[in-house]
Amino acid sequence: MYSTLIVARFDPRHQPDIAKLFGEFDDSDMPERMGTLRRQLFGYHDLYFHLQDFASEDGKQAIEAARTEPRFQQISADMRPFVEAYNPETWRSPADAMATRFYHWERS
Repeated sequence: MYSTLIVARFDPRHQPDIAKLFGEFDDSDMPERMGTLRRQLFGYHDLYFHLQDFASEDGKQAIEAARTEPRFQQISADMRPFVEAYNPETWRSPADAMATRFYHWERS
């Protein structure tokens, strides 16, 4: 399994709007096409966390490939009013907002 965690800033009052957008996106064929197994959205004060689990280590390539898909581009555009880059000066793509895992434990 491969996981990504995107960190951004947002106004927590928009949680229902964001959840609705992803509910519609996840109801489409996009999660299957990207190999997405699970998506979880979290908020903490003005921080937004988007955890996505993929079926394989190809998750990073799947995200890159999806960036050209109209449905992916549309949800990215729809999210702009609600979520902003954690550091707008360095943000160029979602990869610039991904947290780096430095510890992992899993029950066997």
